[in-house]
Amino acid sequence: MNKNIFIFLSFISLSFLFLLSCGDRRKNESKLTVFKYNEAAGITSLDPAFAKDQSNIWACNQLFNGLIQLNDKLEVEPGIAKYWEISDDGLCYTFYLRNDVYFHNNQVFKNRKVTAYDFEYSFNRIVDTKLVSSGAWVFNNVEQKNDTYSFKALNDTVFTIKLHHPFPPFLSILSMQYCSVVPKEAIEYYGKDFRKFPIGTGPFQFKMWKEGVKLVFVKNHNYFEKFKGESLPYLDAVAITFLIDKQSAFLEFVKGKLDFMSGIDASYKDELLTKRGQLNTKYQNKFKLITQPYLNTEYLGILIDTNLPLVKKNPLRLKAVRQAVNYGFDRKKMMKYLRNNIGTPGNYGIIPLGLPSFDSSRKQGYDYNPDLARKLLSDAGFPNGEGLPPITLSTTADYLDLCKYIQHQLSEIGIKIKIDVNPPAALKELKAQAKLNFFRASWIADYPDAENYLSLFYSKNFCPAGPNYTHFSNYEFDKLYELSQLEENDSLRYVLYRKMDNMIMQEAPVVILYYDQVLRFVQNNIDGLTGNPVNLLILKNVRKIDGN
Repeated sequence: MNKNIFIFLSFISLSFLFLLSCGDRRKNESKLTVFKYNEAAGITSLDPAFAKDQSNIWACNQLFNGLIQLNDKLEVEPGIAKYWEISDDGLCYTFYLRNDVYFHNNQVFKNRKVTAYDFEYSFNRIVDTKLVSSGAWVFNNVEQKNDTYSFKALNDTVFTIKLHHPFPPFLSILSMQYCSVVPKEAIEYYGKDFRKFPIGTGPFQFKMWKEGVKLVFVKNHNYFEKFKGESLPYLDAVAITFLIDKQSAFLEFVKGKLDFMSGIDASYKDELLTKRGQLNTKYQNKFKLITQPYLNTEYLGILIDTNLPLVKKNPLRLKAVRQAVNYGFDRKKMMKYLRNNIGTPGNYGIIPLGLPSFDSSRKQGYDYNPDLARKLLSDAGFPNGEGLPPITLSTTADYLDLCKYIQHQLSEIGIKIKIDVNPPAALKELKAQAKLNFFRASWIADYPDAENYLSLFYSKNFCPAGPNYTHFSNYEFDKLYELSQLEENDSLRYVLYRKMDNMIMQEAPVVILYYDQVLRFVQNNIDGLTGNPVNLLILKNVRKIDGN
């Protein structure tokens, strides 16, 4: 055979085999189930030590595990720890670990099993001042001796933590992504680049990240958790895009190019939802709406420390004026017309709907009562608002419509409100420096316990070191707060929580606006995606049916 002909036939044969192999590969790839969502806020780090923002938390939750985890009812369940014991004095926590958990295979190591020593390293890393982790505070209650924290691996599968005083919410705190286990070898190998080359134990493992464009995780075939005998996760991959424009992301979701969308923007609120907060008829056969109470209390804060020159001449220093503001506007109408009933009117206390200690039968907050508001103003020396100077309310542009609504309704009872719009960062700084009399604020739970909300009013938590932006100070409240931290019986602790919440409402250093709601829109071919009051994205139980 002519040599040239032989080469030509060989080339044709190889080309044919190549095309077949490409076809097989494309066929296999078409069977992959890829869950796609957009993260408009961006992701700054895949290192759980910096999982402060929701976007980082969601990503880290797919890659890492901790000792324990929370279910959708916010109940503590085993994670890498099979079970645990708490000493009678509430100071020592002993965790007994699984011995079948492995870190993701990577170029640093293969088949590396997790041990208690990895938790000792990971927790000490979080509190290391050189790292400057935003999560170091989660271990504030851990005992320290000579600047050494009481984290101790007794052997490969037993790990202990000692506290300097009892703190019942501590187990819930350990569910935070800050408390994930990481491998020392990988941290030392990658250094600061661990943020973009993460190695964990989670249901998915890192594949690629082009920052600001796309992030991909793939299935961890060695994941330790199962459901009804079947290995998790079900999905083959997770793909995250970073479209900044929320309207563009919404259109991608409507076209089916995204599987999931969280929350809602004003630009398409009325397009998607009715005034009753339900999915518009035109979309009911296209995708599903999942709603859930969200541990986020939206409120107006009032600086009440009369030792501050800023407060001494402000009318809000008077409790009766603060109460009049609380009675002076209709929260139910506000929610209906400005938020399509997304959330629950804030007619209760600071503790939000969704926490076990929330009690809807106890009406300790404020309903709309303009007549009572007028009487309170008169009692304070301002009949029909006469002699009452204008009160400045500081907010951000996102909440301007709510503030204008409140401004209008309060004007009808004689309270004049001036609105000052600030950039979010500036408002946050001014609040922390106690330079605002009246300001919009919110509190999203760091961990699912009412103590997290009540800590906003503990006198030892004055800003800027702590979250007490109102400078509320009450001796009886402080006593109850400290007593609640010693009470391990949930029911008895909840009684104390409600007493404190009632005290706050009576003194009115805040005006509760509403308790937020988780809104999740998901394509009809997605199964197993649920909601939870901390709005954590959990994908290990999700299935995607028919296509990628």
